[in-house]
Amino acid sequence: MKLLNLFAYSSRARQAVVCFSLLSLFVVGLSSMTLAADPVVLEETEQQKWYKGNLHTHSLWSDGDDYLEMIADWYKSHGYDFLSFTDHNVLSTSERWTVPEKNKGKLHAYEELKKRFPDWIEERKNKEGQIEVRMRTFEEVSEKLGEPGKFLLILSEEVTDRYKNMPVHMNATNVHSLLTPRGGQSVYEVMQNNTNALLAQRERSGKTMMIHLNHPNFHYGVTAEELMKVIGDNFFEVYNGHPGVNDSGDESHASTERIWDIILTKRLAELDLPMMYGLGTDDGHNYHKIPSRASEPGRGWVVVLSETLEPEALVKALEAGKFYASSGVKLKSVRHSDKGMQVEVDPEKGVEYTIEFVGTREGYPKRGIPVLDSKGQEMHATKRYSKKIGESFKSVKGTSASYDFDGSEIYVRAVVHSSKLHPNPSEVGEVERAWVQPITGPGAPKK
Repeated sequence: MKLLNLFAYSSRARQAVVCFSLLSLFVVGLSSMTLAADPVVLEETEQQKWYKGNLHTHSLWSDGDDYLEMIADWYKSHGYDFLSFTDHNVLSTSERWTVPEKNKGKLHAYEELKKRFPDWIEERKNKEGQIEVRMRTFEEVSEKLGEPGKFLLILSEEVTDRYKNMPVHMNATNVHSLLTPRGGQSVYEVMQNNTNALLAQRERSGKTMMIHLNHPNFHYGVTAEELMKVIGDNFFEVYNGHPGVNDSGDESHASTERIWDIILTKRLAELDLPMMYGLGTDDGHNYHKIPSRASEPGRGWVVVLSETLEPEALVKALEAGKFYASSGVKLKSVRHSDKGMQVEVDPEKGVEYTIEFVGTREGYPKRGIPVLDSKGQEMHATKRYSKKIGESFKSVKGTSASYDFDGSEIYVRAVVHSSKLHPNPSEVGEVERAWVQPITGPGAPKK
C-alpha cells in the first residue's frame, strides 16, 4: 500500500498521529474483511439488540426549519432509538438566539414549539422590537429528551466542503469538537484531508468517532474512482432521503448502488483497502408539511446490532459491519460464514419480498470507460464498467434466502426489495428496501 500524503498537516507530530489512526482503522477494516470460520450471527439476543437510528439531520442551527427539541421529539415519537444532529459546519453547543419570523421555520415553527414545550421557552426583544428566542443547545435537548437505553442523541457535524463547483460533504459522527473543512486540490484530496482531520481528533481525544461520505450524487460531486481511494473512511450513503441527491443516477451517472459495487470490487481486489459499507439516512431539513416532496424525516435509516445504546458502542458496531440500512424493510437476522450468507426478513403482513444477492467474481474486466459529453469531452462522472462488476448472483422471492459461495466471489452483499411503495419516498415510485452489508468471498485476494 502506498504511503498516504497527509495534505492537511504540516507538523511531523500531527502526521504521526494521523498515520497511527489510519493504520489502526486499516487493520480493523482488514479483520472485518476476513472470511469467518465460525458463523457470524446478526440477531437479537439477551446480550444485544437492534437499534434504529438516523445519522444525518439538520435543524435551525444551519439550514433546517425546526428547533432541535422538536426534531428530537419527532424521531423519539416515531420509534427511533438514536439520532445524530449534523448541521453544516457548526455544533449546537453555544448560546444562540433567533428571530422566529425571519428564520426558515417562520412563526409556524415557533408556535408549534410553544405548544409542545410551553414552559421551556426563553424570549427577549431585540433593538427592533422583534421577539428573539434562545435556541436550546445539544446538551440541553439531550438532557431533556434522552433516556438511557431508550433514546440517544449524538453530537455530530456535516463537514461541508467543496472542490471548485463540486460539493464534498462528510458526516462526522460523535465528534469531540468542531471540524473545520480542510479543502484540497481535488475531490479526492478534500475527502482525504477531512478524513485525516477526524482521525487526528479521534486520536487526540480518545473518543470513538467515525466519518462517512454523504450523497455522492448530489450535483454529481463525487465519483466511485475518487471515493474508492480514500483511506480511513469506510462508509458512504447508499440511500439518502433528500429528493435532490440523485440516488438512482441518470444516463451519464451511476446510481449509488452501482458506485458501491465498483468501489467494493476495486478496493478489495485491486487497492488492498478495507470494505466500504453502505448507510441509509434522511438528510432531513423540512419538518412541517409531512409528507411532501421536501427533504423530510423518516425516509432512510440504519439498524445497528449493539450491546448498549451508547455512541461508542454504536460506532464500533457500525465499523464491524453489524448493521443494515433500510428505507422501510425490517430484518430479523443476517448470518454469514466462509460458506456464504443468509438473510431473514421480519415480514409485514400483506407485503411480498425479493432477496437479491449481488457481487463480483474474480476475473472481471478491470477497465473503465470514461463518460463523454455531447462535445466528446470526458465528464466528471464514474466510469462505465463491465456488468460483471456488481452482478446479480441470485434472486429469491420470500422472507428468507441464502447464498452459497462457489469459490469465485470477491464479495457478496444483499438487497431486499418489498412490494410496498414507500409512503414518503425520496424518488417517486420507489419501494421500501433494505441493504445488507457486504462480506468478502473466497475469490478475494488472500491477506
